[in-house]
Amino acid sequence: MGSTCFGVWDVKASISSSAAARTALLPAGCVAFTDVQHVRTSRACGTKMSKRHRTPVLLRLLEGCPSICNPSFCSDLAKFGTRVLCPTGRRCRHFVGTCDSLRCRATAKRNVVTSSLRTPHSGYHFDGSKRRFFEGWYFKVSLPEEKDSFAFMYSIEDPGQESSSSGKDTDVAGSLRDACTKSSDSHVGVGAQIMGPRDTYLMRYSRDVQHFWASPVELELGNAFDMAQRSAKKHPRSMIPADEFALNVDQGFQASTTFHQGVLFDDGSSPDVSTVPVAKWEYSTVPVYGWGNVVERQKATAGWLAALPVFEPHWQILMAAGRSTGWIEWGGKRFEFEDAPSYSEKNWGGSFPRKWFWVQCNVFEGATGTVALTAGGGRRGTPLAAGREEEVALIGIHYGGQFYEFVPWTGKVSWDIAPWGSWTMSAMTTDYEVELFATTDSEGVVLRAPTADAGLTQACRDTFSGTLQLKLWEVSNGRRGICILDVTSTMAALEVGGGPWWGRWVKESEMNEPVKSIVGLPLDVGSLLSHLPGGFSLPGL
Repeated sequence: MGSTCFGVWDVKASISSSAAARTALLPAGCVAFTDVQHVRTSRACGTKMSKRHRTPVLLRLLEGCPSICNPSFCSDLAKFGTRVLCPTGRRCRHFVGTCDSLRCRATAKRNVVTSSLRTPHSGYHFDGSKRRFFEGWYFKVSLPEEKDSFAFMYSIEDPGQESSSSGKDTDVAGSLRDACTKSSDSHVGVGAQIMGPRDTYLMRYSRDVQHFWASPVELELGNAFDMAQRSAKKHPRSMIPADEFALNVDQGFQASTTFHQGVLFDDGSSPDVSTVPVAKWEYSTVPVYGWGNVVERQKATAGWLAALPVFEPHWQILMAAGRSTGWIEWGGKRFEFEDAPSYSEKNWGGSFPRKWFWVQCNVFEGATGTVALTAGGGRRGTPLAAGREEEVALIGIHYGGQFYEFVPWTGKVSWDIAPWGSWTMSAMTTDYEVELFATTDSEGVVLRAPTADAGLTQACRDTFSGTLQLKLWEVSNGRRGICILDVTSTMAALEVGGGPWWGRWVKESEMNEPVKSIVGLPLDVGSLLSHLPGGFSLPGL
């Protein structure tokens, strides 16, 4: 895109029915769409907008459109009552701006279609009950030039239980220690963790959950731990413009599918880890892959039963691969990046699995285009038999616009995982076969995760310094055929968690009938529920 700002047209609602006519005006090769989610992005460079511009329908051009504006085109658009703006917020004569700021380029890049890549379970699943509940989000940005990554992890626990510390946020370092000794409200809290380059870390925790917010229908969440003393604004309850957040929030974060911003100070609760005192960040993201084939409806990672409170905890990859543009300040050093590989996922339910492992990477050598790998497995309880557990795993690969899925209801998934340092997995379906092998010499960083008995506590070890080899083949008549992928990486994210880890974990996971057929049904629960009387829906879908 260079320094070109995409044209943005905000169209009066009264003429929204003329979308087809407006689209017909676009030159060949351009794609237009309507969207109301990113209305405020036109304020990216600080230009104020009138109230009239906060609720229009937007018509935007996508990446790849030529410089098309000319007087006759402007005149044609004027017939529909349009007003032309570029992402800088300035009126644009020829639909092309010249803003060179990193923020403006990031804003322009995120003004693209994302709804087609929205996965199920993008929203917040809390239903208002008092049961044991957590939800956690993970956002990762990889910096190939640095050979390292950042991961932002947010969690909310037991929001339905009133905490005796509600409304207070003193002695935050002691809050985590006290969480293991208190009883009725011991797990109530909101946490923000950041893992940075060279195994560094930052933690911010509060037992005050009343300022946490999240959308039940979209990937949008945030928490303002501290508002600026000079600010007369209330704590945000939704995404707000970047400048407004920076001016009014002293400590906090806000995140969505396409934008992520925050500032946090380490709370001193991690004396055994190499920490940094402060982190600030602001970046935009363009999704490349959700969880499924690009041209098809995106999938629930754990199948349609993830819509129900069974087989907890649940897991959803929200964005298997994306491209992020912006900056992160970490311990006094500023990292600026454009089109950096990025990733996001989430978990929710009663607690994390008792034991688990995880492999993720979207920085590879040996292939053209984006390759994204997510693999993991765990031991979890089953709802149909009290005290019984099952061990399951999956591998998902996105490449060339196609999704290669290996799950227990389509074939066998095998693994051999060491307590630390070695991850080996393989799987086969009737059409494809995959093998992956990852190792690390890094000691990693001990991270916190929501647990059943101790709440948010140190429960897993992660590294960004994994060496990974990934191979994918076609299968014909049960035999390995053409090699689709043979790629390597030195930037794999690796994790083991829970326990006990007395030795290697070796297992083959395959579902038996009738559970295999039931779990594998291609059901769209959200669509089914929408047809019920009253438009019944579940939070999070």
